[in-house]
This record gives sequence, structure tokens and C-alpha cells, in this order.
Amino acid sequence: MLSREQRTPLSEWWWTVDKQMLGAILVLMLCGVILSLAASPAVAVRIGLDSFHFFHRHVLFLVPALVVMISVSFLSPRAVRRLALLVFALSIVLIVATLLFGPEVKGSRRWITLLGLNIQASEAAKPAFVVLVAWLFAESTRRVEMPATALSMLLLLLLGTLLVLEPDFGQTMLVLLVWGALFYMAGVRMIWAPGLAAAAVGGGFLAYVLVPHVASRIDRFFHPGSGDDFQMRMAAEAISNGGWLGLGPGEGIAKRSLPDSHTDFVLAVVAEEFGIVLCLALLALFAFVVIRALSRAYASEDMFSRFAATGLAIQFGLQAAINMAVNLQLLPAKGMTLPFISYGGSSMVSLAFGVGMMLALTRARPRTEIESMGDAAALPHQA
Repeated sequence: MLSREQRTPLSEWWWTVDKQMLGAILVLMLCGVILSLAASPAVAVRIGLDSFHFFHRHVLFLVPALVVMISVSFLSPRAVRRLALLVFALSIVLIVATLLFGPEVKGSRRWITLLGLNIQASEAAKPAFVVLVAWLFAESTRRVEMPATALSMLLLLLLGTLLVLEPDFGQTMLVLLVWGALFYMAGVRMIWAPGLAAAAVGGGFLAYVLVPHVASRIDRFFHPGSGDDFQMRMAAEAISNGGWLGLGPGEGIAKRSLPDSHTDFVLAVVAEEFGIVLCLALLALFAFVVIRALSRAYASEDMFSRFAATGLAIQFGLQAAINMAVNLQLLPAKGMTLPFISYGGSSMVSLAFGVGMMLALTRARPRTEIESMGDAAALPHQA
């Protein structure tokens, strides 16, 4: 047992990290392992792989994800800023490389192979972007001359443009929503609201007009049967079949034919085999993590930690909400994973990076440390 009197990095971390939030995240990861065992074998067999191929890889991805999450949660807010800047810059370089050299899959270029690993750089860019924008807005609360709005818009334009070029409109929408939330928190002048809303609507309209697969997904959502809506229909049927308690582990039918039953539509498999009760339990876990992070962020006296932790919590919660809404046919298909439950190495490690920063920023810190962080952030060479 670690004593409060011990002044080691491990003991300080243990007595300052939010153990309830950490515990909920670890439970989500464990649920992901168990549910991967339920959802992925049918997909692997259908495409000619070993039945436990995706399960083994899911567990394998979990190891670096845990290392990243715990390691990042040890960092100070200043170190979090610096790491986010490094990760964002590297992600932008990799996204550009993906657009130039990555293979085209289903009309998109989102993956690049490095050292034998398939990497989706846009996943890592999301949490890093949130932290950088939070730092800009936090600085603007102390230094009125700080051009936070202009700089944050430049970052948004840079990342948003690259995501649209892939194209990945689901991630673009997520980034826009989180940026808008932080912009509102920073005290947005109401004169900006109509212009930003018009820009968002205009961008969505252009995507519908100019990008065929976006138009197809929206048309299928509003007019079922107008196109290939097989996965959406199967997901809805699976959720209906499961009822409250499900058909039982391994008894699901939808996973035998759903191409993305281990990724985008894993919730449908969960609902069919384990019932709505387990889906509500997962929803409660996600809600607990988000609410806990928001409450800890609100209690923080450091504006950067408050903004960044809030943005990361909103991003985490929105991603889960969007995936669940797609499974319930409340939104068009987005190709967005359910955090820590869906299969995907880049997604899992990037989510671990994001929640690791969230744990680091919500750790309990003495007022003197917060004041020293604020003084250091005011110095240009320390920012």
C-alpha cells in the first residue's frame, strides 16, 4: 500500500489521480475485451481468418493503450501541452503522407502503413487538437491581446481541411462540435454565432452536393430502401431481437452477416446477445466518465486544465453518443468507433492518449502548484 508520506512519482500519482474515473475507464476496456470475444469471431471466419484473429489483436492493442494512458496520466499540465503540440504536428505530417501515399479503401484514404502497422493519424490528431485549442482559449482569458480565436480557427481549418480531403466527415463533425463547445466556454461574442452556424450548414450542404457517398448515406437515412442500407437494417433488427435480456452469449444472428459487427455496429451485437440492459450499463459507464471529468474540470482553478479536460470529456462522450445513435438509426452511418469497445488499434491507442491527458489534467493539485503553472504559462518560452 502506498503511503501519503512517500514522495515518489508513483505515490503522488496514486493519491492525486481520480480513481473512480480511472476505474470506470478500466471497466470499459475490460468490457471491450469480453464483447470482442462475442462479436469478432463470426467476422474473422467469414473472411477466411482464424476465428480469434480480431480478438487476439484487440487484446494486443490493449497493452500499448494501457501503457499510453497510465504514462500520460503522470504528466503535469505543462507537459500535456507540449506533448499535445508534438503529437498534433506529427499527426498532421502523417495525414498529409496518407493523402499522398495511403491506399484508397471504399473511396477514402485514411490509413498509412509504417513499420508494418496500419495507422490512422487523424485519430491521434483529435485529442491533441482539443488540448491546443483549450490552451489558446485559456491564455486569452489572462491575456486579452492573445489572438486565440484566429489561431484556433487556423488550427480548425488545417485539421478540418485534411479530414475532408480523406474524406472523413464524421471525424470532421466531431472536431467542429468540440471546437464549438470550447469556443462557447471561452465567452464567444454572440455576433459570431450566426456566421458560424451558416458556415456549418453551408459546409454540410456542399458535402451533400459534391461528395456522392455523403449524399448516399443521407438519402438512405431519410429514405430507407433507396440504397444499400443492409447494415443499418440488420443493426436495427438485432437490437429488436435482443429485447431486454438478449438471446444469450454466442446466440446472436446479426453478427454472422454484418460486415462491421466488430467495429461500427458492435453495439447491435451487444444488444442482440446481452440485451438492452447491458447496453444501458455501457451507456451509464460512458456517462459516468464524462460527468466525472466535467465535475473535476469545473473544480479546477487552472483555466487550461479546466478547458482541456472539458473538451476531452466532450469529445469522448460525443464519440460514444454518435456511435450509439448510428446503431439506433438516429443518425446516418458515420464510421465512428465505440470507445474501447469497438475493434481498432489506432482508435484504441488514441482514445487512451485522450483519456490519459484527461486523467492528468483532473488530478488534485495544491494551489501553489496551480499558481506556478499559471506564472510559467505566461512566459512565452514556457508556453
